[in-house]
Amino acid sequence: MSTFAKPENALKRAEELINVGQKQDALQALHDLITSKRYRAWQKPLEKIMFKYVELCVDLRRGRFAKDGLIQYRIVCQQVNVNSLEEVIKHFMHLSTEKAEQARSQAEALEEALDVDDLEADKRPEDLMLSYVSGEKGKDRSDRELVTPWFKFLWETYRTVLEILRNNSKLEALYAMTAHRAFQFCKQYKRTTEFRRLCEIIRNHLANLNKYRDQRDRPDISAPESLQLYLDTRFEQLKVATELELWQEAFRSIEDIHGLMFMVKKTPKASLMVVYYAKLTEIFWISSSHLYHAYAWLKLFTLQKSFNKNLSQKDLQMIASSVVLAALAVAPYDHTQGASHSELENEKERNMRMANLIGFNLDLKPESREVLSRSSLLSELVSKGVMSCATQEVKDLYHLLEHEFLPLDLTAKVQPLLSKISKLGGKLASASSVPEVHLSQYVTALEKLATLRLLKQVSHVYQTMKIESLSQMIPFFDFSAVEKISVDAVKYNFIAMKLDHMKHAVLFDTQDLESDGLRDHLNVFAESLNKARAMIYPPTKKSSKLGEILPGLGEIVDKEHKRLLARKSIIEKRKEEQERQLLEMEREEESRKLKQQKITEEVEKKRLAAEYEQRNKQRILREIEERELEEAQALLEEQEKRSKRKGGKKPILEGEKVTKQILMERALSEQLRERQEMEKKLQKLVKTMDYLERAKREEAAPLIEAAFQQRLVEEKALHEHEQQQEIELSRQRHDGDLKEKNRLSRILENKIIFEERVQSRREAEFNQRRVEREERINQIIQVRKQEREALRKKIFFVRSEEEILKRLREEEEARKLEETERRRKEEAERKAKLDEIAEKQRQRERELEEKERLRREALLVRATDGPSRSSELPAGPEPGAAAPAAAAAAAAAAAPAPGKYVPKFRLGGTEGSAQAQSSARPAPSDTDRWSSARQPPSDTDRWSSGGRFGSSGSRPDDRNPPSDKWGGSSKSTWSSSRPRGR
Repeated sequence: MSTFAKPENALKRAEELINVGQKQDALQALHDLITSKRYRAWQKPLEKIMFKYVELCVDLRRGRFAKDGLIQYRIVCQQVNVNSLEEVIKHFMHLSTEKAEQARSQAEALEEALDVDDLEADKRPEDLMLSYVSGEKGKDRSDRELVTPWFKFLWETYRTVLEILRNNSKLEALYAMTAHRAFQFCKQYKRTTEFRRLCEIIRNHLANLNKYRDQRDRPDISAPESLQLYLDTRFEQLKVATELELWQEAFRSIEDIHGLMFMVKKTPKASLMVVYYAKLTEIFWISSSHLYHAYAWLKLFTLQKSFNKNLSQKDLQMIASSVVLAALAVAPYDHTQGASHSELENEKERNMRMANLIGFNLDLKPESREVLSRSSLLSELVSKGVMSCATQEVKDLYHLLEHEFLPLDLTAKVQPLLSKISKLGGKLASASSVPEVHLSQYVTALEKLATLRLLKQVSHVYQTMKIESLSQMIPFFDFSAVEKISVDAVKYNFIAMKLDHMKHAVLFDTQDLESDGLRDHLNVFAESLNKARAMIYPPTKKSSKLGEILPGLGEIVDKEHKRLLARKSIIEKRKEEQERQLLEMEREEESRKLKQQKITEEVEKKRLAAEYEQRNKQRILREIEERELEEAQALLEEQEKRSKRKGGKKPILEGEKVTKQILMERALSEQLRERQEMEKKLQKLVKTMDYLERAKREEAAPLIEAAFQQRLVEEKALHEHEQQQEIELSRQRHDGDLKEKNRLSRILENKIIFEERVQSRREAEFNQRRVEREERINQIIQVRKQEREALRKKIFFVRSEEEILKRLREEEEARKLEETERRRKEEAERKAKLDEIAEKQRQRERELEEKERLRREALLVRATDGPSRSSELPAGPEPGAAAPAAAAAAAAAAAPAPGKYVPKFRLGGTEGSAQAQSSARPAPSDTDRWSSARQPPSDTDRWSSGGRFGSSGSRPDDRNPPSDKWGGSSKSTWSSSRPRGR
């Protein structure tokens, strides 16, 4: 890489290399200079270098070098002198276009030179061999060798320039001009593939412009100038797409324009909107979307009528006729009839998309689904006065096809109107944006509509018709085309008919056609056959022995089956739960790993960003220092040149310390002085021009006055002459009107007689119709009275039934409420009784427990003192007689001495002795025995009073048992107790 002290040296070196034929080395030298970081400050010599650089790139067809150099030059002069970049790019495109045109003209000249003058001369052997080998013609071969490389380079030039200028707000006009030139290139040479790529490139540029909004030199689309440039580019794209017949790309261009308008929330000018809707009509007509085509024509008519002040009546009539015919050309039936749900959703989405493009709002709700429809369009044409602006032939055709019922004469009356309409059309003089109107394009669709209307009306009148008669009634098509039209109409439920080719007849029916019933005829036939077979061979029912033996086997099997199914579902749920837990654990582990990885990546990104930021800062500081040094050197050189040119300026001394600031101050002072001198020169020039202009006007004033007086005299004579002619013409018209009045006065009486005859006939007809109307109204009133009477009776009957049912329901509810209250009271009483019984039982149990405790204490005392006392007793007396004495002695022995401590079981022994003594007494009465608790004695009482350990000799059987107050004698209870001894 060679280095140069000054840019001029690199330019001189490149010219030297070009002179010796080394263009590639010259290009490389200039490329090294442009891409060098040393020359990043813009200078005037750099512009000359760039001109030479792009010339070399064009000569050598090096598009990559040109792109790199332009990008570097954009960085250099973006903030200093953007106009220099614009001039370089214009020069680059001019050279590329010029080279392509030269190659094309050279190829044409070569083709003309190859034309053979002598037809009898044989071909040369070289030409024959070349034609056999290549298989091409001379023109194709020359185009491939000469024209195609330069066209490729020109196309690459356009792409490079668009890529460089795409985000530059200061060169938006150049970007738009480049796009227009690229469109014209595609249009001129029919480059459809390149046109599609160009549209995609521009579309991506706009998308990136909206995506990255933080760029420094980003264009502002909301600004009026920028928006106008972008819209002009898109409309030029739309025009070229339609001229190249790339209808899909044209529709995408329409969407681009609509998206741009939606993005900035602004409506373009009316002139642009006229072009928009004019192209939209062509696109919709080519795509056979006749309904949207008609709506686009309606919008176009509205714009022309509202904003085009120069629109003539003839042109307005022609546009209105196009709107009406486009609306009539729409099929009168719904194409979504019988469609699936997905097709309906797609049709809704398409309707919404098209309605947004046309400018109508379309709601997706079912009740507003028919916004864009043929009927609503025709009613809108009538309400907006479009129908009144159309030609008379179009009005008559609309009336015949939409309002008349002429099943036999419809086509005969429509055909002459269509022949007249097909001759109308042409270029509109006062509407340049509207394409040439050809009403003949609607004739085929209108003939199809007339055929459908005829079939519809004939189906209301006839049930059967011969095919020959129907063919004679429809002169537009042969019968095969009529049959195809009929099939589509029947498919979408517009008419109900079928063709019988065996009988050569057409059968008309209601909408419930037999073909609809035959849709599932095979299923019906199979079911009928199955029924017939079952009637002929009835199935035999075999009795199940197992069912007789085990009648409950079915229920057992069902229960077991249900149990197994329940167990299976439980097992499956457990498996699912286990799998869910495993998945949850895996998910948590994965999320933990991702979080850890994200943290690591963020730390790494921060570190890299910090390092990158540090490197950028160092690089910027280094570049600033280098730039300041270069600028100081450039200013120093320029100051030296000026000091040499002008001897009055003080030169810079060698030993003087020169900085950038000092040089800039000196340069500014020099510029200020030059500006002051220039202003003085301009003031002197202004004064001179003022003197000259005043002198010219003083000389011209008398000449202008003389010319004005002469013109007044001429205009006065002309006015008098024209006034005399007008008086003569008025007198002649008056004489002619008098003669016409005298001629017509002879038929005045006949005219009065005719008027009276017509009025009398119409009055009689009116009276007759009024009488018929009154009779019809009376009949309707009588019928409605009867209907109201029947309705009142029905309402009264229904209300009576409702009242009876309501009363029965209220009585039933009262009865249920009373029954509930009664049960509640009984339940409360029963609960109170049960609570009382339970309380008595608990009291008795407490008494029995107390007795049991006393008995146990007595038995304990007896067990300790009994052996010692039994040895002291005499053996003579009976046990029954000795028992009281022993009890008394035991009581005396057990009595504690005063002031002595006695254990608790000792005190209980005395009580037990006393109880034992009392048990030897005679049996108490019933009152004494039951005085403690008015309940029968329990088993514990029986054991304590007369059990096996009792000291009394009497048995319980000897006692007098009390009467059982609980409903039975207690004798059995006492007898069931155990005896005293064994």
